[in-house]
Amino acid sequence: MQLPSIDNLRCFVAAAEALNFRAAARRVALTPAALGQRIRQLEGDLGSPLFARTTRQVTLTAAGLAMLPVARRTLAAASECARAARGELGPAPSELVVGTRHEFGMSWLVPMLPRLARRRPDLTVHLYFSYGADLLLRIRTREVDCAVLSTRFSDAALDAVPLHREDYALVGAKGLLAKTPFTRPAHAEHHTLIDAAAELPLFQYWRDGAGARAAGVRFARVLRMGTLAAIEHLVLQGDGVAVLPRYLIEKRIASGALAVIMPSVTPAHDFFRLVFRADDGRRPDFEALAALMREAPPR
Repeated sequence: MQLPSIDNLRCFVAAAEALNFRAAARRVALTPAALGQRIRQLEGDLGSPLFARTTRQVTLTAAGLAMLPVARRTLAAASECARAARGELGPAPSELVVGTRHEFGMSWLVPMLPRLARRRPDLTVHLYFSYGADLLLRIRTREVDCAVLSTRFSDAALDAVPLHREDYALVGAKGLLAKTPFTRPAHAEHHTLIDAAAELPLFQYWRDGAGARAAGVRFARVLRMGTLAAIEHLVLQGDGVAVLPRYLIEKRIASGALAVIMPSVTPAHDFFRLVFRADDGRRPDFEALAALMREAPPR
């Protein structure tokens, strides 16, 4: 059985609704003879008569009655296809699983969700909270579509677009620094450094910064806390010093709760990036999402 053409279905619907071939022919801008030919072709394709015709009237057969609502839906779907191809329907609905660190996700990404929903009603964003290495792994395994990270990576299977510059400062509680000064590298031996992991991923920004003279920096001990929230909490308590992102501590510095240590040092900076698989064909979607994210500064 050959599938019916859209034009023949249109002629069938016109004839079925008018039950008059002459009136139906005018509706589809054909001659009655041409309309009759299309109906016969359709009946031949389907292998069933659709109309019972006499000299005085036209009626639908059982097959024609059954087919009419389906034919109407088919024509409507074909019209929708054409509108979609012309861009009249907007983007098709889509979903993305976006990974993020817990602190940054709660302070920046979650508050952004209502604005994203208003600007992109076609896009549903799901969040997955974790840490950098796990997020990179889950992007590779396609469990997460993309992730907001400042974690550096060298995997050629991954790609990224920049979001925001991330600046850092070495800070301590004002009370701690008043009691135990830290105005030159040698003073580090009297202080505890608090960082996220054994490789000191945060301190390296200060160590690599302009004017750091890192060769003379030796801390009394190092504590590893894993998350920024825990590090900030201990620093505010006066339990140590730490390198933290400026966006996170700017208000603490302004209020006097924290002080910048050796402000003549300019730590190296990094970038928040939207990371995704290099072979993911949705790169235009990721770039559009990144453009919206760049409108809101980190906090």
